[in-house]
Order: sequence, then structure tokens, then C-alpha cells
Amino acid sequence: MMKKTLLAVSAAAMMMATAAKAEFKPLDKDPEVINFGIISTESTSNLKDQWIPLMQDMEKAIGMPVKPFFAPDYAGVIEAMRFGKVHVAWFGNKSGMEAVDRSGGEVFVQTSKADGSQGYYSHIITNVKNTNINKLEDIFKCDKSLNFGIGDPNSTSGFLVPSYYVFAQNGVDPKTCFKTVRSANHETNLMAVANDQVDVASNNSEQVGRSQLKAPEAAAKIKIIWTSPLIPSDPMVYRKDMSKELKSKIKAFFLGYGRLGDTAHATKVLHDISDGQGYFMESNNTQLYPIRQLALFKNKLKIEGSDALSSNDKMEQVKAIDSQLAELDILVKNQ
Repeated sequence: MMKKTLLAVSAAAMMMATAAKAEFKPLDKDPEVINFGIISTESTSNLKDQWIPLMQDMEKAIGMPVKPFFAPDYAGVIEAMRFGKVHVAWFGNKSGMEAVDRSGGEVFVQTSKADGSQGYYSHIITNVKNTNINKLEDIFKCDKSLNFGIGDPNSTSGFLVPSYYVFAQNGVDPKTCFKTVRSANHETNLMAVANDQVDVASNNSEQVGRSQLKAPEAAAKIKIIWTSPLIPSDPMVYRKDMSKELKSKIKAFFLGYGRLGDTAHATKVLHDISDGQGYFMESNNTQLYPIRQLALFKNKLKIEGSDALSSNDKMEQVKAIDSQLAELDILVKNQ
């Protein structure tokens, strides 16, 4: 039985490894400058204030230049890593999964909160003055009277999690339910709700917490009507084909940051990121397993509810997804 389990784990791991190396452009050598990618959860100016102090400290620690890379959407950072234009990046789990599968990425640490806790939540929010919307069911009248703000398609909390838990599990198609569906980053969606530009939007606990600190007047105008199960903390991803020596330097910097050296300075830098971060924690690609399962479950529900597929097509596609889910289940149990 153990032999079969190990074989199944090996087969599933090989399948993921094949997908991961199928598309990205290999590096010819280690970069002379580390380009550090930051996904667009909010405005670039805000992200620069948060992350550049950490990059400056990283530059001193590893002894080579570290330059920020910003893009207007998550895909821009994923694609930049794919073509070797980004070497290290902060991602959410969904975008991190894409970077691992398509861009030669590898998870090496993950974030935590200042109190040592890990994980965060997806939310559905509306304006506090909207007395007609107080719970999730209130947005499912689907008479195209509401404007909905959703996250970037590669966002875990802004798109994947609400797509599965809010819409797929309730058999609701946002495109036919709402008057408009617009995609934006977390900060923009929160401000749009606060300013009555959209009726409802997806968001997350980190952006809500950051807004309470940095934009309390706007934060006071929103109310949360739905909260997801806990989502794993954000992964930090680097190009797996950099040398072991360079990857070790980078990983050592992150794991030592706030623990070694000028801890007071590093703690302040971390405190100013998002809604207040703590130490970086050891991690690897296995933290993406729950996100892979979620994406597969979402696709399964979509296939099962499709009117465009024949019964045989549905059966074959669902069977393929069930096979992948079974392999992932083995991997999860054998972590």
C-alpha cells in the first residue's frame, strides 16, 4: 500500500513538474540584478512605499542590486517571471500557482502577521448605508440592478475564492446576475464601494485592515457581508533555475529579516507592509495544494452546470478532474 501511495505521489509530482517547465524561458545564467516583482493589489505609489525599504535591505544583504518591478495587473508579473525579467516576486496563492506552473517559479517562504498568525480571508463588501444588502443572499436576486466589483483574474481572494464559494457553489453566474461586473485591484474595489461607485465587491481582510490604518474614513463606509474560509498566507516565489548559491542567499535574507541584525528597523519595515506583516516563514510549493484543489472544484462545478456540453463530454471532463483531485488528495495527506 505504501509503495502504491509513493508511486501516486511521484506521478502527481511529475505531472506538476512537467506543467511547470513547459512554457518558461530558462535563464542563461544568474542575473546581475535581481528584479523584484510586486502584484498590483493597490496603487503603485502605495506599493512602492511598502516594499522598496525591504528591497533596499535585501540589496545590502545579498550584495547585488535589487530593482522593483510593477505591472498594472497580476499577469504582468507572472509573464515577466516567465521570460526571466523578474527573478523574485510577492504573489497571492492563485498568481503564485500560475508562476510555478508557467513561469519557472518556486515558493520558498510565505508571509505572516505581526502576531505570528498566518492566513487571511476573502470578503464580500458593500456600503454601510446600503440597508438592502446585509447578507450574501441579498445579492442573488439577479435582476441586473447591482454593479459588482471583482478582483484581478489571478487574485486568490479577489477572484478565485469568491468565484468558487460565492458564485459556483450557489449556481450563480455574475455576468448574467449583475448589471455590470468590473475587475480592479483590492484598493480600488474598496474605494469604489465606499464612494457608491459599485454596490458590492470582493475584497480581503488585509486590504480592509490596511484601509482602516491608512484610509479610516473610507474603511468606515464599508461593511462585510461574507467571509471565506482561511486562505494560506501569501507566497514569495523565485526562479527555480537560479543557482543554489543565489537562491540560498535570497532565502536566508527573508528568513533572517526581523530575526537577525537590526531587528527594530526590519520590524518597522514589515509593519508598514499591507496591514502589518510579521516574519517570513519557511514554505514550498506544497502550500499551493489547497488552491489547486479549489481551482479544480470550481472547474468541476462549471462543467457539471454547463448546457453547452453533452453528457459524455461532461462525464469525461469530470472524470479527468476527479483523477487530478485524487492525486492532490494523496499529496496533501503525505505532506
